[in-house]
Amino acid sequence: MEATFREALTQLSWGQQVGFAFALFVAFGFEFINGFHDTANAVTTVIYTGTLKPTPAVLLSGLFNFLGVLVGGTAVAFTIVNLLPVDLLIDSSSLRGIVMVLSLLLAGVIWNLGTWWMGLPVSSSHTLIGSIIGVGMANSLMTSGNALAGVNWSQIQNVGLALLISPIIGFTSAMLLLWATKRAFKNPNLYHPPGDGDEPPKWIRWVLLATCSGVSFAHGSNDGQKGMGLILLMLIGFLPTYYALDVHHADLAKSTRDAAVHISEIIEKEDPHRAEIVNADLVPIIEMLEGKSTFSEVAPVKRWKVRQAIYGFRKHVVEMQISARTLQEIEPHRQHFARAIEFVPLWVKVGVALALGVGTMIGYKRIVVTIAEKIGKTHLTYAQGAAAEVVAAATILVADSFHLPVSTTHVLSSGIAGTMYANRSGLQWGTLNRIALAWVLTLPAAVMLSGTLFSTGIFLIP
Repeated sequence: MEATFREALTQLSWGQQVGFAFALFVAFGFEFINGFHDTANAVTTVIYTGTLKPTPAVLLSGLFNFLGVLVGGTAVAFTIVNLLPVDLLIDSSSLRGIVMVLSLLLAGVIWNLGTWWMGLPVSSSHTLIGSIIGVGMANSLMTSGNALAGVNWSQIQNVGLALLISPIIGFTSAMLLLWATKRAFKNPNLYHPPGDGDEPPKWIRWVLLATCSGVSFAHGSNDGQKGMGLILLMLIGFLPTYYALDVHHADLAKSTRDAAVHISEIIEKEDPHRAEIVNADLVPIIEMLEGKSTFSEVAPVKRWKVRQAIYGFRKHVVEMQISARTLQEIEPHRQHFARAIEFVPLWVKVGVALALGVGTMIGYKRIVVTIAEKIGKTHLTYAQGAAAEVVAAATILVADSFHLPVSTTHVLSSGIAGTMYANRSGLQWGTLNRIALAWVLTLPAAVMLSGTLFSTGIFLIP
C-alpha cells in the first residue's frame, strides 16, 4: 500500500486502528461471502450438464470473477457511495461515520450468511442497498427528526428500478432465447436433462464453458464494484485525508483549479446571485490549489477541505436548479471534479478481486442445488443452461454500461425459470415462493438490521 496510506494510519489512535482493521476485515468478508453466495449463478449449468466437475468449475469461475473485478471499471462503486446524501458524506469523518460504515457492513454479512445457510439465492445488491438505506435513515432520524432526509432517494429510485426490472428481463429473454434455439437446433438431446455418464456435444461444452466464464466475469465486474463502494465508504469514514483527493495523477490539481475558475465564470454570466452562492465553494478550491500541479503538493488537511468544497458545490448546483443550457456548458469542467474525488486505490481493487475470487471457490453447493433441482420440476438441460447464462451475462454487462448495480442471483434464477417455462419442464412453485419471499424480505430486513446496529452503536459511544 502507498506511503500516504501508512502515514494516514499512524495518525489514528490505537482504538481507531483496531476499528479500521475490523471494518476492513468485515468489508472483505462481505465480498468473500458474496463470492460463495453467488458462485452457483455461474457454475450450476456446467456442473449439472456434466461439462465440468465441481472443482474445475469453481476454479474457472473464481478466475473470471477475479478478472472481472480488475478490469470491470469503477462507476458502479460510486453509484453505491452516492446512495447516501452529500451532507452525510461531507460530515462522515466523525465517529458517527465510522459507526455508520460498520453497521451497514455487519448487516450485510449477517443477512447474506443467514440466507446462504438456508440455501436461498437472494440478492447481495438488495442487502447492501437496504443496509445503506437503514443507516442513512437512522442517522437522519437521530440528528434532524426526519428519517426520509437520510438517503439520496433519486439515486435509490434509479438503482431500485434496475433491480426490479432485471429479473423480468432475465425471465423473458431466456424464455425467448430458448424458443429461438429450439427452432434453430432440432437435436432433442439438447432439451432433455442429461443422464448419468452423459457428456454434452463438444460445441455445447464450449458454449457452456463460455457462458460460465461470461457470467463469472460479469458478476465480478458488477458485484466487485459493490465491494469497492463499501470500502470507499469506510475510507471516507476512517481516513478522510488519505481518501480526500487522488494524489497519483500529475496535473490533476491544476485541472481541478482551472475547472473551478471556468465554472465560476460561466455561472457569473447567467446569474450573479447564483454565482455568489457557488463561489462560496469554488473560491476556496481556487485559493487552496493556487500554484499546485498535483494534489500531493496540497497539505492533507486542505485536501479534505477541497473535497468538502467539491461536495458542497454539487449540492448547491442541485438546489439552485441551474438551467439545462448552463449545466451542459459546465459539465466538461465538472468531470475534472469527479476525477479528483472519485477514484479507487489499486490495493482496494486487488483486495476485492481476491476476496470475491477466493469466495467463489467455497460454499457453492447449497445454492447450486436450489437453482438446478428446485426451480423446475426437471433438472437443467444443455440448452436451458446456455440460454439462462447468455442472458445473465448480457444483462449484467449492459447494467455496467449504465453504472447500475443489478443482482446476478435475480437475473440468473429468473432466467432459469424462464427456460423451464419455455421447455415445458414445469416449475416448483413452493421453491419459487420461498425465493420470492426472501427477495421481498431482503430489503426491509437489511434496513432494520443496519438501522438497529447503527442506533445501538451511537448509543454505546461514550
